[in-house]
Amino acid sequence: MELETQTSPQPSHVRKSHEGEHICLSQSQYRVPGSEPLPKGLVANTSDLQMQPLWGRRKKVNSTTSLFTAAVGIKQIEMVDKIVRKFLSSDFSVMLFHYDGVVDGWKELEWADSVVHISAINQTKWWFAKRFLHPDIVTEYSYIFLWDEDLGVDNFDPERYISIIKTEGLEISQPALDTRSEMHHKITARWSNSTFHRLSSLFICVRAKPSGNKHGCDGTNNYPPCTGWVELMAPVFSRAAWRCVWYMIQSDLNHAWGLDILFGYCAQGDRTKNVGVIDAEYIVHYGLPTFGELQNKSEDAHRDEEYMRTCY
Repeated sequence: MELETQTSPQPSHVRKSHEGEHICLSQSQYRVPGSEPLPKGLVANTSDLQMQPLWGRRKKVNSTTSLFTAAVGIKQIEMVDKIVRKFLSSDFSVMLFHYDGVVDGWKELEWADSVVHISAINQTKWWFAKRFLHPDIVTEYSYIFLWDEDLGVDNFDPERYISIIKTEGLEISQPALDTRSEMHHKITARWSNSTFHRLSSLFICVRAKPSGNKHGCDGTNNYPPCTGWVELMAPVFSRAAWRCVWYMIQSDLNHAWGLDILFGYCAQGDRTKNVGVIDAEYIVHYGLPTFGELQNKSEDAHRDEEYMRTCY
């Protein structure tokens, strides 16, 4: 049975065929641009990153499966190996963005053929994310991890982390940073004897760069980076939050300094409640430079890198 092709879909979910019979299409089917001519049941407007075997059926993606992604270089292969093993053992899908163009060097690792590799010289994870993590592609995943490569995960368990953010209703989150970490904002510092936190502690002294807020984080400031804020190095987004963040990423975005201040727009509600730092599952941020990043920073970025010892 042939359906009418219309330049503008009718406002209801019912259309007429040439024979005058009524054909019911779902909202998603008839509103997807370019899909209007297709018969009922032929519209597939989402996908995922699970690889397909040449023969037979693939394993169906579980609705609770999450996606881990990271920008990586061959120099950090040992560190990345530890990270990827953790996430694969927790049934994550994994995609690696190779910013140095080296892919063959990873083949020696037993998991190399089980993850998706994408290579583009000297591109950051935000460049990759804008082009390869479209919300319709990753909509099958409950959470999207978009991490740097220079992270220690000895005290991090992906499954326990997911359990916590689900229980607490956090749409945007990150693991807390161990005290050995390079730390830019003390809201990311780990609280002892805590599961998670949403605000900067008054009682933690860390080596942190200036926040640019003349009033500091004194316990009454609800603005980022004092409350409801996570940093760029290891963010975790819910499906709904990522759909929002993806649209916020500009195509010419490079290192994305300052983008984290805007994450709150995508918190699916109150940023001070839906954004948090997980203390029970924490990481180490080593702060290693990638593809000459430190040498190419702007004058303003160099000023931002002058750290100071501070307690507000």
